[in-house]
Amino acid sequence: MALVVHILACLLGTGSWVAINGMWVELPLIVPRVPEGWYLPSYLTVLIQFANVGPLFVTLMHHFQPGRLSEPGTIYTIVSLGALACVLLAFFWQATSVVGGTTRSTALLILLFFLSLVDCTSSVTFLPFMLRFRARYLTTYFVGEGLSGLVPGLVALAQGVGVVRCVNGSLAGNASGTGLRAEYQPARFSVSLFFLFLGGMMGLCLAAFVLLNHLPAARQERAKERFQAQARVEAGAGLQAVVEERPMISPSESRRLSSCFGTGTYSWPQVAYIFLVLAWVNALTNGVLPAVQSYSCLPYGSSAYHLSATLAAMANPLACFFARALPPRCLLLLGLLTAAGSGFGCYILAMAALSPCPPLLHSHAGATLIVLCWVLFVGSLSYVKLMIGMILRDEGHSALVWCGAVVQLGSMLGALIMFPLVSVYSLFRSGDPCTTRCPS
Repeated sequence: MALVVHILACLLGTGSWVAINGMWVELPLIVPRVPEGWYLPSYLTVLIQFANVGPLFVTLMHHFQPGRLSEPGTIYTIVSLGALACVLLAFFWQATSVVGGTTRSTALLILLFFLSLVDCTSSVTFLPFMLRFRARYLTTYFVGEGLSGLVPGLVALAQGVGVVRCVNGSLAGNASGTGLRAEYQPARFSVSLFFLFLGGMMGLCLAAFVLLNHLPAARQERAKERFQAQARVEAGAGLQAVVEERPMISPSESRRLSSCFGTGTYSWPQVAYIFLVLAWVNALTNGVLPAVQSYSCLPYGSSAYHLSATLAAMANPLACFFARALPPRCLLLLGLLTAAGSGFGCYILAMAALSPCPPLLHSHAGATLIVLCWVLFVGSLSYVKLMIGMILRDEGHSALVWCGAVVQLGSMLGALIMFPLVSVYSLFRSGDPCTTRCPS
């Protein structure tokens, strides 16, 4: 029966970001058929940042009026809203209206905002909910969160999104008839069907949450005593509840607990270090590097681009599977893995800045190196995020709420930094997937 709970926890994690991740991989098919064109990714980035009003509201309610906002009720609401938005997108994503004298994809943009609101708010609700279960299920949840990027990516590959064939210029309709030209292949099934698939994934997430709440096997896997003790602490018992559970506590240890975060395991400088690392890692993985993935990979060819996207998505859940191989609460290892992942990220950013003529351009070594860096970048920093999640789980419900808030804050800062660099100042230049001419 524990296997059933693991599957449900994985499905819940998959539903956390599957809708927005699905939107990103489907953009090559959507962009040519909407008035916004290639400005749509920029609009999507801005909508995601506006949607951070959701986690901000939940965090403030938890801080100023603890217990007022029902966690299960919030999750039921946002997951149902996400499933409904996906289904509506399947029928209305091409609907347009005139706004300020300009044709806009009004329905698409509005529904994208609601999807962003759902996924952003999941960061501050799903993690605290998983505190109710034994620690091993948090690892499974993070595996599911990794699959939220991998699953829609694999479906998009099966659909044929972004598949390029390099043909002679005359065959592609080029009047000059010289050189090679990229020709994108038609999709095997429609955008509407893909949105219905995303709606089905959100429906599975909702069903998994219902079963985690009501299935007897799931109730048996809850960490009842620990959750109830933390609920008493957060309801106002505070340090006194800790003293009652540990009657032999010394006065010096009582002062230490009152001056530290959560259970008192870590000092405030250590807590600040943990949250700074968390914000940095999410800024890189959710904001900075995704904005330049095409610039870093496409000069090496479309195969390098698709391999880096697919294998990097696979590295996320795989890193969670290997979670037991390394000590999960070692702050030194946390720093070393963060430094290593940041190093891989710096190489990727450098290749993007040098696009369309990066080093090792016309060699297999260059393509192999960029794909390997993407896999190691995502894998190492995914493990760091899992490690921090395990640390903060032991620090209580409030710690996981703040964990979700910092995740969103870091992601927002990374996206806001990259948006003007990519979309306003155009500091990065694209490489042609078929041929790139560089000075010798």
